[in-house]
Amino acid sequence: MPQDAYTLRHIARELNAALSGGKVNKIIQPSRDEVDILLYAGGKTQKLLLNTHATFARAVLSRQARTAPEVAPNFCMLLRKHLTGAQLTSVTQLGFERILAFAFDCTGEFARAERVLYAEIMGKYSNLVLTENGVILGALKVSSLQENFKRVLFPGVKYAPPAAQDKADPTDRAALAARLSAFSGGDLARFLSANVAGLAYSTCALFAPKLPQDAPAEELADSLRALIFSDETAPAVERVNGEPTDFHARFDGGERYASVLEAADSYYTEREEKRGFADAKRRLESALHARLKKEEKKLALLEERRRGCADMEKSRLFGELLTANLYAVPRGAESCTLQNWYEEGSPAVTVPLDRQLTPSQNAQKYYKKYNKLKRTLAAVEPQIAEAEEERAYTLSMLFEVRGAEEGADLVETEEELRAAGVLPAPQKKKNAPARQSPFRAFEAAGFRIFAGRNNLQNDRLLREASPHDVWLHAQRYHSAHVLVRTEGKKLPDAVLQTAAEICAYYSDAQSEERVPVDVCERRFVKKPPKARAGFVLYTDFTTVAAKPDAHPELAVRE
Repeated sequence: MPQDAYTLRHIARELNAALSGGKVNKIIQPSRDEVDILLYAGGKTQKLLLNTHATFARAVLSRQARTAPEVAPNFCMLLRKHLTGAQLTSVTQLGFERILAFAFDCTGEFARAERVLYAEIMGKYSNLVLTENGVILGALKVSSLQENFKRVLFPGVKYAPPAAQDKADPTDRAALAARLSAFSGGDLARFLSANVAGLAYSTCALFAPKLPQDAPAEELADSLRALIFSDETAPAVERVNGEPTDFHARFDGGERYASVLEAADSYYTEREEKRGFADAKRRLESALHARLKKEEKKLALLEERRRGCADMEKSRLFGELLTANLYAVPRGAESCTLQNWYEEGSPAVTVPLDRQLTPSQNAQKYYKKYNKLKRTLAAVEPQIAEAEEERAYTLSMLFEVRGAEEGADLVETEEELRAAGVLPAPQKKKNAPARQSPFRAFEAAGFRIFAGRNNLQNDRLLREASPHDVWLHAQRYHSAHVLVRTEGKKLPDAVLQTAAEICAYYSDAQSEERVPVDVCERRFVKKPPKARAGFVLYTDFTTVAAKPDAHPELAVRE
């Protein structure tokens, strides 16, 4: 839900208690819609996250790590110039609006000023505006008079909040009572949402059962005001089937939190991560589908060239028959019929001729065509093999992306796609540490079982294994490489079966009833030189049939 004025009232109060008196140490803008301000307050460094995304607009304290871009955006540079080293004196709510005002005492070498950063948490209209003495110094999203004649957000212009909606302000008791007098029964929550400023429908739905609906308008207004302006909270995240659907400052059920800030941060962080994972997965799948389409088109063209070489042997035969029968071929004929001595019974063969050429030249023409087709076939065969290998590799990466279950599953896959040229290479920071996500890990009867999430992990799993560890892979299917660490002990059949079931689950055959899984010791698995990530050869294996099973009850965190 968008953070309404009721929720922001509690957030402003909690932010003021946590950050008031804090000093600004660092400011970053990790994305177009987000600014993070690190302050030293309350004896520790805290991060104020201000987000203006249409869906995830919020002002919270966050522990989520963010990466600053190589070059800071203009608004970030403006905030650094005017707020670095400043002291946050207060966090207040502007009236009963969805606007928070962060007041800073800014002391420079030669001057002192009070600057206010307004965080307008208004869904798709959310914005951050920095002012000094009521005049705008800059805004995250600027608008000129030509773009918006109702409200100008531009440096040098006097800051004015958005125009008020045609709703009753809860701070005005008389106006609220007058508006509530129009309620004649029915859906009170819907009526409150449409007529009272600063309340989202989800908040109204929680308030409505607690209000005396049949009471006079004045009594109803007092009861509503008592709920809105009470400092009592019961922060919680509401969930349906385990998925977060909303968060509330005051809620009877749900997942409880110590503060409204914690509930808001947990809710939005989980929602952002799920959406970010879905977007990343969709982006990678799209890039791989485009690559697969290109490879299949290339393969089709090569197959067509190979089919064009089907007459190669016929050209050689015609050339040899003409050479052997030059005396019997009339000059200027369109065709001739010759005996094919190369087949049993010497059947008659009709050989087409070019009337402009002599019999000898016709024979040479067929030889030249044969040699050309022979060279073409010799060149096309390895190209087809290479194209089929590329297609198989792309399908293996597509299998990895489709099987991803969380963001960690895509970390190394994305790096692999960049290395393969499927995605553009990023601008890496100097000495940036390589990112490595953990294997899928399981424990059964004292044995550790690991499954790779992608081709890079499959290679790493192989490198880190001991010679007598047990390695598994689904037969004739793309699958994760699975490894059981034996540590010199004999592997029980039950553990081997469990590992095979895990391998079958993380394969293309996940929906099959039974999947053949090849099993061998690590020492029999070889990676050819210059082979692509995830490609191996193995010998001395046995095959077991396994029913796909993820075995979540055995999963452990590395």
